[in-house]
Amino acid sequence: MPIESGSCASARQAKQKRKSHSLSIRRTNSSEQERAGLQRDMLEGQDSKLPSSVRNTLLELFGQIEREFENLYIENLELRREIDTLNERLAAEGQTIDGAELSKGQLKTKASHSTSQLSQKLKTTYKASTSKIVSSFKTTTSRAICQLVKEYVGHRDGIWDVSVAKTQPVVLGTASADHTALLWSIETGKCLVKYVGHVGSVNSVKFHPAEQVALTASGDQTAHIWRYIVQLPTPQPTADCNQMSGEDEVEFSDKDEPDGDGDGSSDCPTVRAPLTSLKSHQGVVIAADWLVGGKQAVTASWDRTANLYDVETSELVHSLTGHDQELTHCCTHPTQRLVVTSSRDTTFRLWDFRDPSIHSVNVFQGHTDTVTSAVFTVGDNVVSGSDERTVKVWDLKNMRSPIATIRTDSAVNRINVCVGQRIIALPHDNRQVRLFDMSGVRLARLPRSNRQGHRRMVCCSAWSEDHPICNLFTCGFDRQAIGWNINIPALLQEK
Repeated sequence: MPIESGSCASARQAKQKRKSHSLSIRRTNSSEQERAGLQRDMLEGQDSKLPSSVRNTLLELFGQIEREFENLYIENLELRREIDTLNERLAAEGQTIDGAELSKGQLKTKASHSTSQLSQKLKTTYKASTSKIVSSFKTTTSRAICQLVKEYVGHRDGIWDVSVAKTQPVVLGTASADHTALLWSIETGKCLVKYVGHVGSVNSVKFHPAEQVALTASGDQTAHIWRYIVQLPTPQPTADCNQMSGEDEVEFSDKDEPDGDGDGSSDCPTVRAPLTSLKSHQGVVIAADWLVGGKQAVTASWDRTANLYDVETSELVHSLTGHDQELTHCCTHPTQRLVVTSSRDTTFRLWDFRDPSIHSVNVFQGHTDTVTSAVFTVGDNVVSGSDERTVKVWDLKNMRSPIATIRTDSAVNRINVCVGQRIIALPHDNRQVRLFDMSGVRLARLPRSNRQGHRRMVCCSAWSEDHPICNLFTCGFDRQAIGWNINIPALLQEK
């Protein structure tokens, strides 16, 4: 009778272990549903002062925790078996390699290296799994800190841009693909002024720093400067949005969008002609902004140029060339004569007009896909967002590498920074809006449920740091803008 070798015996034992463990896994999976039902029945039989919806949410979360840790335990067992198998194989190979035995030190080194790799894999798996559990609890916390206050419904097509007036009375402005720009009462959500001077999509709206004047950019290859006069209506009591904060998230379809027939802007005053029309581009004007002081304006276009205009004369002062593809956004510094432009060529450029005799330009090349926007913050920082699903924070004194990088799960659209608190609002293609600090730490995610939040892509955001009711506004392609109250002290304390 042939005698079974030691290696064959060990292989047979390992196979039996795997077989018995696979049977235990099947038994675990088959009884998981039964065990979950038993736990639910036990908890339902107990007296509790918690509402049923809260209890169900807790049950789901704890069930998720149990499943995650059970999966981790199973993966841990598998990895340990791989380590044992590897050690056995190394021990077998250590008997004869090129006719000489491996020393114990060499064998220990090889086994230690392989073990460290598997340990690192286990740590990565554990971190990824537990982060899902942590994010589940953080979403619940975020709902209490970020609350929907008002919805602004009246556009007949997607809203590309949102802005807040810098002068009294403080109003909200939205720019839409329906060829109009609307001004709103922040408190009541009532449309105050409707601008219909463009014959193409209105892609941007910005308020003059000192006067009741607005600047809009359009797909009709022009930018318009127009004056508005508004009288704020008496504020009405707002609905209590706290009752909606505990709703579960659900998916939406186009039929859930606001009905265009209920146009809330049909009875508001209309402005039909601009004070000044800026006409020098040969393509869509995608964005526009005021330089500090409001005497000059800059526009960005799909014709790959940005133009600087004198507001009083409408004359073209400078044509800023250099981008290789269409521009996507432009932004001006709040206190200095600086302009930043972003482009589909994966770069954004800083234009310096502080010295009238020298107009320097610096190129930032940190992204690998379209730079959707780049905005100034306090001091010498710029924040840029890209379709590559990253946001980068830059120091203008060191352009070689960003000082912080934020990685997201969806393309980032026009970002905005709360200058006083240094909080970045990131609107995404996947309908989410997330808040980060300047060092890249995630602070919160705005609620999105079956009763609140955007139903389609979120295009832009704007902070209003001094407004007592709403301090963040978002707009999307679901044809509505939303005003949020962000409890910033509580948000920073959560961090």
